[in-house]
Amino acid sequence: MRILHAADIHLDSPLSGLVARAGGRAEELAGATRRAFWGLIDYAIESEVALVLIAGDLYDGDWKDFSTGLFFMDGMARLGRAGIRVGLIKGNHDAESLMTRSLKHPDNVKLFRADRPETWLLEDLGVAIHGQSFPRRDVIDNIASSYPAARPGWLNIGLLHTAADGKLGHTPYAPCSVAELAAKGYAYWALGHVHTRAILSEKPWIVFPGNLQGRHANETGAKGATLLTVEDREIVSVEPVVLDVVRWARVPVDLSGCVDIDAAGDRIRDEISGAVSRADGRTLAVRLILAGETAAHRALAGDLEKTSAECSALAAQAGVDVWLERVIVETREPVARTAPDGDALATLLAVVDEIRTDPEQLAEIRTELAQALTRMPTKVRALAGLAELDDAALGSVLEGAAAILRHRLLD
Repeated sequence: MRILHAADIHLDSPLSGLVARAGGRAEELAGATRRAFWGLIDYAIESEVALVLIAGDLYDGDWKDFSTGLFFMDGMARLGRAGIRVGLIKGNHDAESLMTRSLKHPDNVKLFRADRPETWLLEDLGVAIHGQSFPRRDVIDNIASSYPAARPGWLNIGLLHTAADGKLGHTPYAPCSVAELAAKGYAYWALGHVHTRAILSEKPWIVFPGNLQGRHANETGAKGATLLTVEDREIVSVEPVVLDVVRWARVPVDLSGCVDIDAAGDRIRDEISGAVSRADGRTLAVRLILAGETAAHRALAGDLEKTSAECSALAAQAGVDVWLERVIVETREPVARTAPDGDALATLLAVVDEIRTDPEQLAEIRTELAQALTRMPTKVRALAGLAELDDAALGSVLEGAAAILRHRLLD
């Protein structure tokens, strides 16, 4: 018997930063979560799994219309015709209190209640699934503590949306420890909420499968689900199944020693090509990070719009399905900036250096910038790396401004 464990599908969630740049292919990128979910359905049917478990955050939030729910129901109907049952809980993104629309699930789908844990007995499989949906977004209680003890003679599986002990860096919803989960006596805990695949324990198995499809540049690498193989009510293997259709990659490029913009371009193209070769033939979304001491620094940092356009052109040369989400320029000039005494440029550079070390001037700039950022949409601020105006972000803004001034003056 095979069981497929998925979580954090976030159906119809957009891919941050890509759709606006995609032109005629925007619809294709916007539909990545749907295509990954359809791949999950295809895999379940082709592999003849007996059961699919979805550990919360099937949806990204309330539906804009019924098309999202209808798409999910079509997938469930396909599984039903193949004799495959589905166990489903709600997480923090699709908690019961957040969803104003709903559709009746087909008979092969079990949605666990939100007011208390319950057990779903599949007698023909000898499987007992224990689970509870989130009643609201901010569940800070240890709901796993109320899950029932294991049923003797059954394959017991816990279905839970949780941050576990919080060590994986996600919002601490439904906190619990590995020891607490193990004490229930279940053979497997099918967890959701953490978007990176993680195995917290093998005896018993306590597994985060990660999300089905990466949605932004912090969700890099292969994404998918987890396949359990069961013999005589014992789990004999647990393995990842890759199902994403768009692969995210952060691509650092060390431009140290590049003598001009052409040399920098060659190195950038090579690094992007390497990332393409590791994407397993999938569409690749790239966040490019340029660093190192290079004579090309002034050209790269001084005209960010041109740099982004040039890098997009290089990405297109590296592969037909490469999309540049963002270019971050962290390069440095290889030697100290110098200019003749009394020269206007020398005066400018002295003022820039003075600002960097003057607390009063820094505070004034921070205040003005913070006020300006209040007029910028939250998502745009995040994409610009200015969600928090901390010292590092402020320093980056100042360095960028100085680079633009130098570039325009020296050109």
